[in-house]
Amino acid sequence: MGREAELSVLRKAVTQLRVGIGGVVLVEGEPGIGKSSLIVTAATDAEGAGCTVLRGTADQVVHPLPLRLLFDCLEITQNASDSGRAEIARFARPRRPDVILSNVAHTAVAEMLITLVEELCADSPTLMVLDDVQWADEASLEVCRHLASIAEHLPLLLIMSFRAVPQSPGMRQLRAALSGRPTITITLGPLGPDSINSLVSDIAGAQPGTVLLELAAQASGNPLYVRELVESLMRDGSLAVGERAELRETTVGSAPSSLAAALDNRLSFVGTRALNMLRMAALLGREFSVTELAALLDRSVIDMSEDLLEAVAAGVLIDVGRRMEFRHALIRQALYDGMPSPLRLALHRDAAQALDRLGGVELQRVAQQLLAAGPAGDRWTRSWLVENAPVLAIRAPHIAAELLQRELGNGISDERDRAALSMAHAHILVGTGEHEVAAVRARQALVVLREPSDRGQMYWVLARAQFSGGHNDAAVTTLEKALARTDLPDGWRARLLASLAMVQRAGSGELDVAAITASRALEIGERARDTFAVAYALTCLWLNHSVQRRHLSALECTDQALETLSAADGDADLRAYVLHSRIFTLQNLSRWSEAELALQEARRFLLDADRSDDVSSSVTAAVLTYWLGRWDDTLAELAAVDQSLSAITYRGLRERGPMWLHHGVAALIAVHQDDRATAGEHIRAGLRQPPATVADRENTDFLVVAQALAAEQAGDLQQALSHLHGFLQRQPGAMTLIHQWLPTYVRLALAVDDRKAAEAALHACRAEAAMEQIPARATAAADWCAGLYGGDPVRLRAAVEHYRAAGAPVELAGALEDLAVVVAGQGDMVGSKQVMGEALDLYSGFGAAWDIRRAEARLRRFGIRHGVRSTRTKRPTHGWEALTPTERKIALLVTAGRSTSEIAQSLFLTRRTTQTHISHILAKLGMRSRVEIAREAFRQDPEAVPIDV
Repeated sequence: MGREAELSVLRKAVTQLRVGIGGVVLVEGEPGIGKSSLIVTAATDAEGAGCTVLRGTADQVVHPLPLRLLFDCLEITQNASDSGRAEIARFARPRRPDVILSNVAHTAVAEMLITLVEELCADSPTLMVLDDVQWADEASLEVCRHLASIAEHLPLLLIMSFRAVPQSPGMRQLRAALSGRPTITITLGPLGPDSINSLVSDIAGAQPGTVLLELAAQASGNPLYVRELVESLMRDGSLAVGERAELRETTVGSAPSSLAAALDNRLSFVGTRALNMLRMAALLGREFSVTELAALLDRSVIDMSEDLLEAVAAGVLIDVGRRMEFRHALIRQALYDGMPSPLRLALHRDAAQALDRLGGVELQRVAQQLLAAGPAGDRWTRSWLVENAPVLAIRAPHIAAELLQRELGNGISDERDRAALSMAHAHILVGTGEHEVAAVRARQALVVLREPSDRGQMYWVLARAQFSGGHNDAAVTTLEKALARTDLPDGWRARLLASLAMVQRAGSGELDVAAITASRALEIGERARDTFAVAYALTCLWLNHSVQRRHLSALECTDQALETLSAADGDADLRAYVLHSRIFTLQNLSRWSEAELALQEARRFLLDADRSDDVSSSVTAAVLTYWLGRWDDTLAELAAVDQSLSAITYRGLRERGPMWLHHGVAALIAVHQDDRATAGEHIRAGLRQPPATVADRENTDFLVVAQALAAEQAGDLQQALSHLHGFLQRQPGAMTLIHQWLPTYVRLALAVDDRKAAEAALHACRAEAAMEQIPARATAAADWCAGLYGGDPVRLRAAVEHYRAAGAPVELAGALEDLAVVVAGQGDMVGSKQVMGEALDLYSGFGAAWDIRRAEARLRRFGIRHGVRSTRTKRPTHGWEALTPTERKIALLVTAGRSTSEIAQSLFLTRRTTQTHISHILAKLGMRSRVEIAREAFRQDPEAVPIDV
């Protein structure tokens, strides 16, 4: 009851097992929550589908026999009818069934068991159910680890159920071994109200009344406890059953009498002193350390030991490694509710002080006690918050925010305390995205702050809150007000100037003003030896140089910033931002191979910083691989990006943007590949949030071009052209690389016979090229536009050779297409066919089906209808040849036995991107498991399998 979603997951796994796809499913939950019932239902389905079903349950004994769980599951006995099973049993227990095996024998028997499982899988899909794995012996858990590692390569579904506690070392190793594999974890939580209603109705034989449901709700959604409660009420005559089932007495205490009686029965085995100890332990939560409890009671551990052992023997407490835990939350709740509320609140505050005095206790533990104590306002609580708020804000921001909000609401007369708490609260609120409240709190702090460095820090927070909240002018005003102060330390002056430069450029495009501001920030930051300020100022200058197409100067800024941060082991967010900026600049210089190496460097840094799945790197990689024509790689990168794209802001160091890039790049590829439905979805998603700033608009170019090409696909060339009108002139201070889209504008303008518009695009592109420090992408684009506009094959060939030499296949394909059309217009049909053949080969490699049709249609106007298709090989969609270079590398690494994480590290990908590639490989090969990939890879290229990337 109430487990439809979980049962659906299990049934899906069973369905996959029937067709040969194995895997591992973990079912976790507290006692009585319904793990066994759920698994039995799935096992029944598997048996009905012709699968072999094996089941074993571990016993809770002090010294379980080695491999007992696997022996029970696989039915290993000396009397087994199967000779193989009987032989294993005789080898394992030659004399007595309870003999303790040596380690060597354990290993040998374990290998025999694994071989038996493989043989069973060869006969039929096999489901192995292992219950209560938390009680399993170490040898059984070792076999489980091995079976889990091979399950995905066999028709083997391994379902293991367990409680969260206790966890033996072997169980922890098993969980760790499964963490890097595609394991399904089902955590059974409490039943919902509707399910509880149905369950009570089923037991009682009638719809439950209001009071009965309130009682049932106190069983915490545990179906076993719900059943115990209702049945006990029925037994003692407390339940009246008619049209509805309801209590004869309609009052409800803090715990239902029958369930309280059941708990009291358990607690009746505990002495008075131990019971008092347990009540104090209940204040510390479900789990606590012995030293914490000793500090709260002001008793020694030795003095408490007998009481603790008594509570464990009574089944009230259990050992969970270095800590103790109440066996069931209901027991702890009954003890907790048994104390008067005023006493509980006072004890919570005492507990906070006791934990603080103890030392070595996590701040979160102390903070939780203060929260439970209710509004305090006392001197000790306030002092503790003032001292610990900065660290607590990092480790537990939501707890810190609530404590600070409550404390500040009590009214604080001491200005220093109020300032310190307001500062901490503002910091937290900016980090959690509550910009408006953060701005209010920052202003309150500024009223009472006296230390110049504190004021500088708070102005920084206020400006960030305002800018992130969309109040650009207010952010500028705040920063200018801060910078007008004469007592501002140079380090903070430099940081605030850099922030001002960023806002000036991103908010309103004031490029010249921003450049002056950033230069001042750099000068002051160097004088103050503030490495963050220096690197941030250099990044602002990088932006300005990039907008001005001074790409060599921009590259120099990123290199200097990285050197500065490297020397000082600088801020991870800023370093990631600079690394991605460097990739962008190398692209602008047409240094594509160096840009790929820079991406690898960025991902190596993110891996070292334990941020290997940073979604901002996936967006950067997607743009790079788009221009390199590796669109399967691009889509894999985009698929790995979390849907919460608004979080990709480098924590406030720069403006938004990746959201539009994500949808724009995906939409543009879909248009090229003639997937109109997908293109429409991404275009609509990208348009839902209109850009507000210069920085927003400069990231929408892919989306705009996708709109234009979608209109061209629909036959509306005028509409397509109108979408691109904004590229004719860049907005002040905008980064947008309009030159990369202007050849498309010229082509569309000529298609509708609007030579004036085409000429305007040519002039705009030439202006871009004139700005470049050295000829690079804009110069090549200007040659392309000029050749197309003037029908000049010489200029077009210059662009083609640039793209060919630089290794830019997407731009190369477009320039070749236009060159083929111009050459055909001059009557050179043979030359046109040859050039177009190369373009179509490239389009085929991208999967650009619509570009192929468009290009062929353009040549048909010149009577060229035959021979074009024969000049290229269509890209296959299935089989080994359909794999991209990246997918082949991954297939070979899969064959070599590498895990997803190992492959990601080898190829400088994120784990999610790697898994997406593996899914694509399976789809293209028509396969279901990694072992099938391995077989195919070995068949295709046996010598390439043992590779070392």
